[in-house]
Amino acid sequence: MNTRRKNRLYLALSVLVGLGLTITLVLYALRSNIDLFYTPSEILYGKGESHQLPEVGQRLRVGGMVQPGSVKRDNQTLKVTFKLYDVSGVVDVSYVGILPDLFREGQGVVAQGVFEAGNKIEAKEVLAKHDENYTPPEVKEAMEKNHQRAPQAYKDNAS
Repeated sequence: MNTRRKNRLYLALSVLVGLGLTITLVLYALRSNIDLFYTPSEILYGKGESHQLPEVGQRLRVGGMVQPGSVKRDNQTLKVTFKLYDVSGVVDVSYVGILPDLFREGQGVVAQGVFEAGNKIEAKEVLAKHDENYTPPEVKEAMEKNHQRAPQAYKDNAS
């Protein structure tokens, strides 16, 4: 092989390696900033056909209904704990901050935060459903699929 062809081959290979490295780094950076949407039952039993469970420390958004009787406020701080439920699951959420005005028991909310051991969510933000006219498609689909009254077993556990 002559020198000119070798140089072109090395140039083409270095461009391909550089492009592959760039794509890998971009995907890795995006992975750490993605917040996946889960329902309480998907957190407990897995999401999709693969039944993939969230990992401890993973950022996520969880949407469900605030379980009646589960809201507990700390009188000394702004810490609030409550339970989110859907048709077949309940998860605990803790949040430090001021809740939205429309937050109340039996209301649909989305909590965005970090998944912790024991099926707990350390929320950084809580969004209350405020308008029937617009809901993100994934949230609307999950809520329609899973929206039912709290099963009696969940109500008994809250007491």
